[in-house]
Amino acid sequence: MKPLLVFLLCAACELEPASAWVFPEHHDITALAIERLDPEHRAQLEKLWLLARTSHGARLCEDVASVTPQKDCLDYAAWPAIAGDHSCSARDMLNVVLNAPWILSVSHVSDRLRAQLAAAKRSYQRINAVRDSNLALQRADREYVSRAISNNAHFLLARPSVSIDPEAYARLALGTTAELNALGTYDWFHQRALELASRIAHSEVSAESRADAVRDALAAEAFALHFLEDSFAAGHVAGNWGNSAVRKGTHDYYNEHGVALESWNGQRFVALGDSFMRQEDEDRAAAAVRDSLAQFLDAFAGKVELTGHRETAATIAPEDFDVCHEAHFPTFAGPDADVAVMVPIIAETPVPALGAGIGELPRFRAELGPFVGLTTAVRFGALSGGFTATQNDVSSIGGLEANLRVGMGLEGVLNESSDGLVFAEFGIREQTSSVATVPGGAINIRFRAPFWLIPGDLIVLAPVLGFTSKPMLESVNGGLIPWQTGIATRVGRFQVVLGREVGISFYHNGSDNPLVIPTPNLPPPSNTRITLNSMQFEFPIFEWRLFRRFSLNQGSGLMIQPYVGFDKPTGSSVVSPPGAPSPQLHTITTGGVRVVFDWRHYL
Repeated sequence: MKPLLVFLLCAACELEPASAWVFPEHHDITALAIERLDPEHRAQLEKLWLLARTSHGARLCEDVASVTPQKDCLDYAAWPAIAGDHSCSARDMLNVVLNAPWILSVSHVSDRLRAQLAAAKRSYQRINAVRDSNLALQRADREYVSRAISNNAHFLLARPSVSIDPEAYARLALGTTAELNALGTYDWFHQRALELASRIAHSEVSAESRADAVRDALAAEAFALHFLEDSFAAGHVAGNWGNSAVRKGTHDYYNEHGVALESWNGQRFVALGDSFMRQEDEDRAAAAVRDSLAQFLDAFAGKVELTGHRETAATIAPEDFDVCHEAHFPTFAGPDADVAVMVPIIAETPVPALGAGIGELPRFRAELGPFVGLTTAVRFGALSGGFTATQNDVSSIGGLEANLRVGMGLEGVLNESSDGLVFAEFGIREQTSSVATVPGGAINIRFRAPFWLIPGDLIVLAPVLGFTSKPMLESVNGGLIPWQTGIATRVGRFQVVLGREVGISFYHNGSDNPLVIPTPNLPPPSNTRITLNSMQFEFPIFEWRLFRRFSLNQGSGLMIQPYVGFDKPTGSSVVSPPGAPSPQLHTITTGGVRVVFDWRHYL
């Protein structure tokens, strides 16, 4: 248990979400933006796409943007969806698009998710669909989650004050001391796309290299568009400050519940976020993407000129700035005049929330990180007879528990349906009497940890496998065979947990409170009084979490937990009558239900 706890403590400190809109939402925003281009720009984009498909016609779809999913090719609308979440730079994205065999599997997972989200009527249906999709994406793209925990480039930088204007904000977001952020990343790659397009327009590229140069420019713009689209997701507007758990919790809350926003140009609206996109959210983001594409296409026509160039005239290559591993921009993206070129597009984006302090948006926390807590439980159980061969009647028993708990919450690794809960619990139990047992107390210990294939495997293997490995992520989302996947419903969350948790109670009945059993080899009513030590093991089968409430640093919940187990005698001695033979005791099978109230304080 200790190696797993230490490992998860380190992992939780680094975990934070990165991606905004899910893959099909990114695709649909871009496709709608292309559809709404004016005829001249649309025709120009189609010509560039035709050129980009040179030597890659099998991988790149004939249509620049397809309304219906394509099984064996990628359209241009898929490129922004691949950017950021499935690649780390424009160069990396272009290589993935053209060469990675697994990216078609990612596209197929996206198509399934699109259908599931369209059919979802309630929030829990979306949560389940996204959780399953994230697992499928991790199986297809082994670096999917490791990219997601590497940076904050998908989040808007919090505003320092209410008086800042969009151009000043853009300069702030692009500063070399600013944390990597969505709008700064958009500006960086969009400027690179404009530079490449302008150089192609001025014939700085040979005819032989033109197709490659066009692909490079399209890649830079597609990578930029991903982060422009991210700027419209509610959970990414709330600001990228706070620890990992607070960032994720705030992100998830506002994406689902929405937030009232205003764009830099004065438009007021309510926005939702990842996997909760409505038509109005798509329309709003697509309008800005359309205008960015139009500006990019104007650069191909020589209508947009930048005053600063970061590349030499001899260099034509995809932009390789790595958003997964860099924390800051290496240099300022360009002079103020070049930043001003992008202000009309920036003005369409939501005004970011303020940073920490007066006027900040309320923050929420995901159930990630170390905690201490208390649990209480009411128990109702049944026993398969008694400890001796003559006690065959099934009896019932009740009890109460109070426990202290320390552990690690990883219940939101991919989304709130995940369950990476790890804890150790210590406490006491009081139980009623029955024909087979005596009233009295017991010392409780309880352990819980996810597993991948067999119970307890991650206790040994977690430090070796790595937090973002497929076995680790699958373990917190149902295991290799995902029969322990949590299912959210309108009446609570259900999950099979057999093998994840074990409780052990130590009973000691001394001579002052002996257990009465039939005397061996003598007819009733002859009885013998004995002392008895026993260990009771119990294994929860499944959980029904009726509710879960969470604040910035505290959580509470109520759940019902059926269990099976056994009570094994570990030692006994005769108290009376003197000389009575020692009894032959055997193990009792147990079963029942615990109703558990759980309170945690996250550190």
